[in-house]
Amino acid sequence: MTGRVDCVRVDLGPRSYEVRIGEGLLARAGEEIAPLLARPRVAVLTDETVAALHLPALRAGLGGIEVTALALPPGEATKGWAEFSRAVDWLLAAKVERRDIIVALGGGVIGDLAGFAAAVLRRGVRFVQIPTTLLAQVDSSVGGKTGINSVHGKNLIGAFHQPALVLADIAVLATLPARDFLSGYGEVVKYGLLGDEAFFAWLEAAGPALAAGDVAARQEAVRRSVAMKARIVERDETEAGDRALLNLGHTFCHALEKATGYSARLLHGEGVAIGCALAFELSQRLGLCSQEAPSRVRAHLRAMGMKVDLADIPGDLPGPEALLSFMAQDKKVVDGRLRFILARGIGEAFVADDVPGDAVMRLLADACAER
Repeated sequence: MTGRVDCVRVDLGPRSYEVRIGEGLLARAGEEIAPLLARPRVAVLTDETVAALHLPALRAGLGGIEVTALALPPGEATKGWAEFSRAVDWLLAAKVERRDIIVALGGGVIGDLAGFAAAVLRRGVRFVQIPTTLLAQVDSSVGGKTGINSVHGKNLIGAFHQPALVLADIAVLATLPARDFLSGYGEVVKYGLLGDEAFFAWLEAAGPALAAGDVAARQEAVRRSVAMKARIVERDETEAGDRALLNLGHTFCHALEKATGYSARLLHGEGVAIGCALAFELSQRLGLCSQEAPSRVRAHLRAMGMKVDLADIPGDLPGPEALLSFMAQDKKVVDGRLRFILARGIGEAFVADDVPGDAVMRLLADACAER
């Protein structure tokens, strides 16, 4: 174990848990997980890429704990009925009991799928998140949202099921390709944009070092992101109010992901970055924030080498009418009205249920025209 371990508690009464953040947590996974076990065995769900990189280290770190593991294909296409059904059947065949622990070792796809499998298996089995991507460490592993995609849209099938523990090993981020790391950074930036201007300013200064591999900067970014998410989840676990703020940029993002077939053309965090830029542009057009705010957002994303515009997405995209129709299937639609997260400035996001459809259409038309 090297360096310090930060612990962020998610306080949800009897379902409270800790998110532990630091280098070397994989190597001491047994010490971390053993107190949760009724018997010395775990079932690990992972993907083939992560298994090759990190499953041997996890097995070694678990020591005398028996490990059975299933590696699913990597990629967003795994997060559907076919691989979900395969995972659940495998867990049942492995005789995973209600008192056992399922371990999700991977990025957001594996965390979401494994968490949903844990939620429905025997009406609820505990699970531990070991997120291996920046996106999963700062966002999807925390808060209990689990699920899979449908042909009708992203994350439309799922359940709220909180993990028993989250182990965010900063060291594993060094194995991420640069594009995947920057995709996760899209979610990090989102936290500053939605509620902490000082954090966004810190990212403007520290972002390049963080992307270049500065471990201390990476740990601080994960800690601050997780702490912000934890406080929001504590106030609003099932997204009845404040938790919707975490969807800043996501209404646009999910439409773009559907438009690109949930493929490698657009990674989730890339869509979030583009979505945040569009949300701030829409806010400015509606007179909610100054022109400086969207310019500052775009300037930082550009400085980090991230996707910012629809023009940055390779290949063809459908027109604005189709993109708007994809948004209408989003989970955030209420009474048939699109719900957007807009902003009065950096760090000042709010939920808006009454956004004029023609303003959204004009924004999308302009964005498509620039391609």
